[in-house]
Amino acid sequence: MHITPYLSFAGNCEEAFTFYESALDGKITFLMRNREAPPAMSSPDRAEKIMHATFTFAGGVLMGSDTPPAHYVPPAGTWVSLSLNNPDQAETIFAALSPGGRITLPIQQTFWARRFGMVTDRFGTPWMINCE
Repeated sequence: MHITPYLSFAGNCEEAFTFYESALDGKITFLMRNREAPPAMSSPDRAEKIMHATFTFAGGVLMGSDTPPAHYVPPAGTWVSLSLNNPDQAETIFAALSPGGRITLPIQQTFWARRFGMVTDRFGTPWMINCE
């Protein structure tokens, strides 16, 4: 059994996953637009929006889609947590996710970790970067 976070976006899923390709050194392995779905499941005004995307990177998978505007709710109460073994890599990833976002806790040494930081990226996804 695996747990895979599924992220909802307000129309910018493809942009976010392209950003994650660079920030997390991964790859979008699946991308389906609404226009590729059966006609009964698609609407012309959302044809280019992402119905489903899969992103893979070392140690993980993220999935996501563009949520219809009437149903989109920004993430709250949940964080995507990345556990790393290398403090330099933790700092690099934290720095890559931070531009245009909001840093809740700068990455730093703590009593439980060599590095720990919290940032919500510019797409609204909250991240915890932990290097034990």
